[in-house]
Amino acid sequence: SLLANINYLHRSVLQRRDKSYIASNMMNSKVVPKYALLTVALLAFACSLAFAYDPSPLQDFCVAIDNPASAVFVNGKFCKDPKLVTADDFFRSVNIPGNPTNKVGSNVTAVTVEQLPGLNTLGISLARIDFAPRGLNPPHTHPRATEFLVVIEGTLHVGFVTSNADGNRLFTKVLNKGDVFVFPIGLIHFQLNVGNTKAVAFAGLSSQNPGVITIANAVFGSNPPINQDVLTKAFQVDKNLVNYLQQQF
Repeated sequence: SLLANINYLHRSVLQRRDKSYIASNMMNSKVVPKYALLTVALLAFACSLAFAYDPSPLQDFCVAIDNPASAVFVNGKFCKDPKLVTADDFFRSVNIPGNPTNKVGSNVTAVTVEQLPGLNTLGISLARIDFAPRGLNPPHTHPRATEFLVVIEGTLHVGFVTSNADGNRLFTKVLNKGDVFVFPIGLIHFQLNVGNTKAVAFAGLSSQNPGVITIANAVFGSNPPINQDVLTKAFQVDKNLVNYLQQQF
């Protein structure tokens, strides 16, 4: 494999350098430094570890199991026989606008590995976002992807909030046709159509399955519902308001 070849070449270089180093020291002082070989060995081991890594998860969780018969395939999908692959496996049309006539006034047409099988293992996906006038793509996060947004039509007010350690700072910008904006992985972000006409944007995401957590839906519309004592304490409001908000989802 490529990794095995790289490690072999790395060890070969270290061995040649080590032999040269020892020979030089024997000629000059007849004594090899006490810790020279140990240092070289540790450096080689550390370099080999640099090639090892855990793949990024492509699902919310993966519980370990010892019985393969009860397991499912994760972090990708089974590969189609290359001889059976066609151009349609790499094609998906997003030319038809989504219908944004809902409570928030937006519609997201996702193109992930679920809709476009050819994306499997490629680490990217796409979404088309259609906005009604004054429509909102509510605050949400993508736990597994950075988002790159480009405005195709209309004017959007966009922003994201940093983590607690950074003080939950808000970064916002008004985008017009042709403008782009980046939302870092995992951070809460939103897009609001501030115009009186429809708006369209396309989002590129750095995962074949980026995931999405819409904050309001997750907090007030979870299944089963979050205990109201938790929400009243967290939001510092009374139970009547929490009950009302839960009923909306």
